Formats: sequence, structure tokens, C-alpha cells
Amino acid sequence: MARTKEFDPDAALQSALELFWRRGYEATSMADLVEHLGIGRASIYATFGSKHELYLKAMDRYTEVRNPLLLAELSQPGPALPAVRAVVRRFAAEAASPRGRQYGCFITNTAAELAPHDPAAARRVEISWEHVEIPLRSALVRAQAQGELPGDRDPGALARMLFVLLQGLRIVGKASDDPARVRDAAEQALALLD
Repeated sequence: MARTKEFDPDAALQSALELFWRRGYEATSMADLVEHLGIGRASIYATFGSKHELYLKAMDRYTEVRNPLLLAELSQPGPALPAVRAVVRRFAAEAASPRGRQYGCFITNTAAELAPHDPAAARRVEISWEHVEIPLRSALVRAQAQGELPGDRDPGALARMLFVLLQGLRIVGKASDDPARVRDAAEQALALLD
């Protein structure tokens, strides 16, 4: 008869996500995970697989929680441009916050650390990025159809520009102690929507 797990796998995954998010993949050892999660190495392997598999599951958890929030923000009925502006300003505020400086964005961090040489991580990064860019594009198409965005603007190109801006805000916010950098960049980008 199999032994019952003596820990909550869901809570352990969330705890691993937070550790990986704060420290990164390479800087987090299996010993760090054992200590942080408070469970044995064998239990981690039996439940989640290797450190790499645990990291990928943590990425999945992060996107499962974060991406639906963005979609909900950008899909609300009514004018679309105020929602786009609110999202960009929220990203800027998060990037300039103490937590943003400490953690950054888990997906952006992964893109810089692992995606260039880890196909599984790169695939998840790309999927997560699509879950940002596609709702932005949809909101901008809706804004154009509702007369909020001039007809000569390309919603797809604007969405890509805003997406790249959001990723840049996360990088600069993590590396800089000057919140004006991210705020000013966000406001200048939003001026392109007028």
C-alpha cells in the first residue's frame, strides 16, 4: 500500500514558484528546494520529477494565475482604450514597486535566463507572451472599431509595441531604482494611442 503524502503538493508547488521567482533557476539548488519546501528530496522527485520539471510546473502555475487576470482586464465591455491604458500603467506600477524590483516577472526572468538554451522553457515563455499580446491586439482592434483609435493605426503593430514595452518595463523596473524610468516610458508609449 502506498504511503499518503505528508505535504500539500499544491502548496509545495506555490512555494517552489516563489523561490524560483526570487532566485532564478540556476541559483536555486535542490538543497535549497528541500529546505524551502520543508519536504525531502525523494518526495520532491516523486511528486514533481526533476528540478527542471518542477521549474516548468512552476512556470505553468504562474501563467495559470496571471494570464486570465490580464484577459479579464482587457475584455470588459465598453470602451477598450481605458482598459489598455490601465494595464500598461499597472505593469509600470508593478515594475517600479519594491516587489517588482526584488522579483521582476517570472516569465521575463525565464526568458533571459533559460529560453536561449532550454526549448521547453522557451515554448512556455512564447505561449505566455502570446497570452499578453493577443488580448492587447484584440482590445486595440475593438478600440478601433468603436472609434477610440484612429483608423490609420495598425492594432497588431501597436499591440506588439506595447507588449515589448511591458517586457522592458519589467526588466528596467527590476534593475533600476528610479521609478520615473518606467512611468515615463509607459506614458510616452500611451501617447501613441491618441
